[in-house]
Amino acid sequence: MRLLALPMLAALLALPATAATPISLEQAMAHPDWIGTPVESAWWSWDGKRVFYKQKRAGSPLRDTYEAIPGKPRLVGDIELGGLDSAMVVYNRERTRSLLLRNGDLFERDLKSGALTQISRGAKELASPQYSADGRSVQYRVAHDWFSWNRADRLVSPVALPRAAKDPAAAPEADAMRTMQLRLMTTLQRQKDDRDANRARAEQERLADPTRAPAPIYLGEKIDIDASALSPDGKWLLVATAPKAGDKGRVGKMPRYVTESGYEEFDDQRTRVGRNFPVPHTLRLIDLHNRKVHELALDTLPGIATDPLAAMRVAQKLDPLKGNRGVRVGDDGEAIAWNGDGTQVAMLLRTIDNKDSWITTVDLAKAKLKSVHRQTDAAWTNDDYSDFGWLRDNSTLWYLSEASGYSHLYLQTADGKPRALTSGKWEATNVKWAGDDSRAYLLCNRKNPGTYEVCAVSPHDGVVSEVTALEGTEQFTLSPDSRKLLVHYSSSYMPTQLATVALAGGAVTKLTDTRTPEFKSRQWTEPQYVTVPSSRGGAPVSAKLYRPAQFEAGKKYPIVMFVHGAGYLQNVSKRYPVYFREQMFHNLLVEKGYVVLDMDYRASKGYGRDWRTAIYRQMGFPELEDYVDGVNWMVANQQGDLKNVGVYGGSYGGFMTFMALMREPGMFKSGAALRPVTDWATYNHGYTSNILNTPDVDPEAYKKSSPIEYAQNLRGHLLISHGMIDDNVFYQDSVRLSQRLIELKKDNWELASYPLERHAFTQPESWFDQYRRIYKLFERTLK
Repeated sequence: MRLLALPMLAALLALPATAATPISLEQAMAHPDWIGTPVESAWWSWDGKRVFYKQKRAGSPLRDTYEAIPGKPRLVGDIELGGLDSAMVVYNRERTRSLLLRNGDLFERDLKSGALTQISRGAKELASPQYSADGRSVQYRVAHDWFSWNRADRLVSPVALPRAAKDPAAAPEADAMRTMQLRLMTTLQRQKDDRDANRARAEQERLADPTRAPAPIYLGEKIDIDASALSPDGKWLLVATAPKAGDKGRVGKMPRYVTESGYEEFDDQRTRVGRNFPVPHTLRLIDLHNRKVHELALDTLPGIATDPLAAMRVAQKLDPLKGNRGVRVGDDGEAIAWNGDGTQVAMLLRTIDNKDSWITTVDLAKAKLKSVHRQTDAAWTNDDYSDFGWLRDNSTLWYLSEASGYSHLYLQTADGKPRALTSGKWEATNVKWAGDDSRAYLLCNRKNPGTYEVCAVSPHDGVVSEVTALEGTEQFTLSPDSRKLLVHYSSSYMPTQLATVALAGGAVTKLTDTRTPEFKSRQWTEPQYVTVPSSRGGAPVSAKLYRPAQFEAGKKYPIVMFVHGAGYLQNVSKRYPVYFREQMFHNLLVEKGYVVLDMDYRASKGYGRDWRTAIYRQMGFPELEDYVDGVNWMVANQQGDLKNVGVYGGSYGGFMTFMALMREPGMFKSGAALRPVTDWATYNHGYTSNILNTPDVDPEAYKKSSPIEYAQNLRGHLLISHGMIDDNVFYQDSVRLSQRLIELKKDNWELASYPLERHAFTQPESWFDQYRRIYKLFERTLK
C-alpha cells in the first residue's frame, strides 16, 4: 500500500491546486466595475463605534456613503449626511472636541455629547483648521486670510489679513513734479492733509476699539503669497512669497480633433523642464501685535551658499550662481507646522536644485532661522518621505529622514539631540501618533519590501512591532480613543477593503468585500514573489513571476517583460496593483503559453535611497541592466526562450521599452511602448530636474537618457500607443519619434493613436484596442 501511495501522492502534488479561470481580452479590458468598485475614503464616527466609507456606484460616476457593517453594509440616506463626520479630523489637546471639514464647510463636534456645530457655510477655499492655543477658539484660513471663531459668542473674526499689494497709506516715492504741485497748489496740499488726518484717525480708532477687525498687512505689489501659517496663540503669521514677475515659461497648444463642437479645439500645455524654473520663496515672519514684517535670512542654513552644480555650469559656460541658492516651502502651508501653544514653528525648505532640504525652526524673538536637520544628496533629496510635526509637550519635534539610506522616524527634543526611533533596511512612512503620544504608528515593510503592515513604536524605548498581519496594508486611521485602527488593505486580486484592528490584541474584523460574485468566483494565476540576482554585484531585484503551474518538460516559453510606470513606484507588493488590467492580461498570456516577469527595477519605491537614486544622470541604464538580468534568470530558471523576448509598459514603462529595443536590440525581439517619453527635454520640471538636472546645465544627461538618441539601433518590432490629448507625456513625443523612424527608414513599427484619451486611458474600447494590438504583436513575433 505504501509503495503505491507514494507515486500517487507525487502525481497529485504535480498538479495545480486549482486551475485558473480563463480570461478573455474583452473581459480583462472591460470597465473595472465588473470587478467591484473599491472602498475609497473612510472614517470613524465621532465615538469610534461605527465606520463609514465612500464607494462609487457601478455604472455611474456618483459616490454613495455606507456604514461598514460586516457582511451587510448599510447605505446611508441623504437625510443622514448632515450629521456625519469626515476623514479630515483635528482634535483639541484634551481630545474632548474635534474639527471636521465636509463639503468645504467647517464643523465642531463635542466628543462628550456628540453635538455638532456648524462654523461655516459655503466659505470659499476654507482650509487648515486648527485650535487656538487656549482651546477656546477655532482658527482657519480662506485663501491666505486667517479667521478665528470663538465658541462662547459664536463670532467669526479676522486674525491676519496679508495682502500682496501696496499699502495705500504708504508715502509715495519721491517725485519732483509731485513736490512742486503740492508746493504751488494749496488746494491739493489741503486735500492731502485731510486724507492723511482721516486715515490716521481711523487707525487710532481701530486700535482703541476691541470690536474692530485688524487692518490688512501689505507686503507689496510685486509678490504673490504662496503659503501661510498662523500660530495658535494668534501672535505670529509665517508667510512664503514669490516674485509676481517670475518666468512662467513658454507653453504650447494641444489640439483636440474629436470634439462636441465638431471643430478643432486647443488647450494650453504645461511647460517643459528647464523652461519654468520654480521661483524661490522669501520667508516673512509677521508680528501680528505690532504689525512688523521680518524677512527671514537663509544664511544660517548649512551649505546654502554652495552650488553643487558649479562644475557643470563652468563646463557649459554658464554664469555662476551668486549668493545663496533659492529655496521653496511647500505650497498652502503643508510644510509649516506650529506647535500647540504657538511658541515654536518648524518648516521644511528644499533647494530649487533639489540637492538639499532642511527642517528648520525659527527664533521668534530674533526672527532667525535655525537648521534642525539637513538632508543632502548629490542626486536629489526625497520629497515623498518628509513628514514632520510636534508632540504634545510642545518642545519635541518628530520627522522622517533618509539619513540612514532608508526613511525612518526621528525625534529631536529640547536639548537639540536627534534620536532615531526606527532603523533598518526598510521604510517607515505615514506616521500617526496616539492621542497621548505614547506610541507612533506607521506603515512599515520590515518582513520584505513588498509586504506592508502597521507598526507601532514607543518614543521611550524605540521598540518596533507589527500590529497588523494583513500583508497588503495601504493606509490607516486611529480611532478617536486611539484604541483601534481603521485599515485600508488589499491583495493581488482584491481591490481596497476595510478592516478594524484592536491595538490591545484580538482578531481582525474585516468590514467589507466589494468584489462582485463573478470576480470572486474566478481562480487567478497568483504571482510568485521572486528575487533576481544582479550580475553587477548589487542587491537582488524583487519581481512578480506569472507562469503555468507546471511546465512541459523540454519546452521553452516565450518571455514577456512588463515595466511599471512612474519610475518611483512599487508594483511588486502584496497590495492590489495599480496595473490590475495588466495583471489580468498576464493571466491571459500565461494561458496562451508565455511566462511573464514584472520587476521593481532600480528607481522603484520602497527599497531605500540608493535604489531610488541609482538612475541619476543615466535614466534607462541601471533599469535596463536589471531587465537583462531578469531575462537571463527566466532562461536559466523558468524555461524561458532567449530567442523570443518581448517587453511592454506605459509612461516610464514605455520609455524603458524603447531603451530595451534600442539599446539591447539583440535580446528584445519586440515591444509595445505605451504613452512613452521619448525625449526627457520635453517632460515636466518637477519630475525630470530631480534626476537629470536641467538641459542647460546637464545636456549630456538628457542625451544619454533619451530614447530618440538611440532610434538608429532599432531592429525589433515596435508598437507605439499614445492618447492624443495626453497632458502628462505629450502625444508630440510619439510623433517626433515617428518622424525620426521615418527618416531612418525603419521597418516593423506602428503608431496607434487614440483621439479621446489622455495619459491614463478611461474608455474600455481604447483599453481593448490597445491590448489587442499588444497581444497580436507578441503572437506574431514571439511564437
